[in-house]
Amino acid sequence: MNKLQLRRYAKLLAKTGVNVRKGQWVIVTAELDQPEFVEMVVEELYRAGAGLVTVEFSHQPLAKFHYKYAKEEILARTEKWEIERMEYRLKELPAMLYLQSADPDGLAGVDQEKFTRVRSARTKVSKPYRDKMEYKYQWCIAAVPGKAWAKKVFPGVMVNKAVEQLWDAILTAARADGPDPIRAWARHNDELSARCDYLNKLKLRSLEYKSKNGTDFKVGLLENGIFCGGAGIPWGGVYFNANIPTEEIYTSPKAGEAEGIVYSTKPLSYQGEVIDNFSVRFEGGKVVEVKAEKNQHLLEKMISMDEGARMLGECALIPYDSPINNMGILFYNTLFDENASCHLALGHGFGECLKGYEDMTNEEIREKGVNDSMIHVDFMIGSKDMDIVGVTKNGDRVQIFKNGNWSF
Repeated sequence: MNKLQLRRYAKLLAKTGVNVRKGQWVIVTAELDQPEFVEMVVEELYRAGAGLVTVEFSHQPLAKFHYKYAKEEILARTEKWEIERMEYRLKELPAMLYLQSADPDGLAGVDQEKFTRVRSARTKVSKPYRDKMEYKYQWCIAAVPGKAWAKKVFPGVMVNKAVEQLWDAILTAARADGPDPIRAWARHNDELSARCDYLNKLKLRSLEYKSKNGTDFKVGLLENGIFCGGAGIPWGGVYFNANIPTEEIYTSPKAGEAEGIVYSTKPLSYQGEVIDNFSVRFEGGKVVEVKAEKNQHLLEKMISMDEGARMLGECALIPYDSPINNMGILFYNTLFDENASCHLALGHGFGECLKGYEDMTNEEIREKGVNDSMIHVDFMIGSKDMDIVGVTKNGDRVQIFKNGNWSF
């Protein structure tokens, strides 16, 4: 790959992604796939003003060994030093940069019952710390190629060529393939902000989705909810982009207000395995039935993680004629595939989608109707013929999407 372009990508993640503040601690998490790029991004974080950059490497095959050989009670245990680390991070509020590159099928064969119980036990301990950190620090999820991931996306080519092609696709999707990615993202954020402004002026009470594949679905929206997109603002007023790439305008619906059925339009990579060709049916605001041609048991486990896992935490609007969808590539990675066309998310909702969230506690945010859960799982429902109608507080019906794309 062109090292100059990778350097521009690293600079984008430092300045536009996490938007590091002078003297700030930044934690980078990454797999072992692209150490040279990790070096670049660490240097760019320092150049952007970071006081300290810490890198935490992981390796997916090791996780598979843990679940194969280690006892469940050991894996489920949260050690004292881990709690102390969470307490320290809550105090210091480091910025977080997550570099994804894992194999979408990397945990195939793992005992999913064991995996789910371990994750549930550990999340019960970690979630209160995450909740207290929410809206108070910058974070960004981005990606670099892994060999196994690249071969999944481009199965018909040699591994080195597949990695190079995946690099090209990542940079294109992330608007990091040109001479000035930071300027390109400033324009993109402005465009997303303008769409949010239009939608927020409508004061919508619900959204209705229909597609020829069978999707027929209605979801209620928050009384004082807003649509967000692009750069977000945590407490403290620092703009950052939580996802690179992103094409979505999103909101958190009102927990417990959803009726009908939706059909997936892309596979979902979940817990290291792929769920494909599935549907989700809602009654009384909750999931009452899931079906899948592949890995239905994972969907069933997902919605049983806790009470909130059966309710929606996000509705995201992305045109079918989006830059990522037009690439014609199935990434098998939610960061990219969710930004190809419309998606929903089961589980945890976003407080920033509630007007005045800065002055509310987490408990008050939940009382207003933002869903709470230990999971947040996006799945794609956008199609070429999808129509979405918004219903205002006054009962007016406004066309939001027509034939898969924005109608305004």
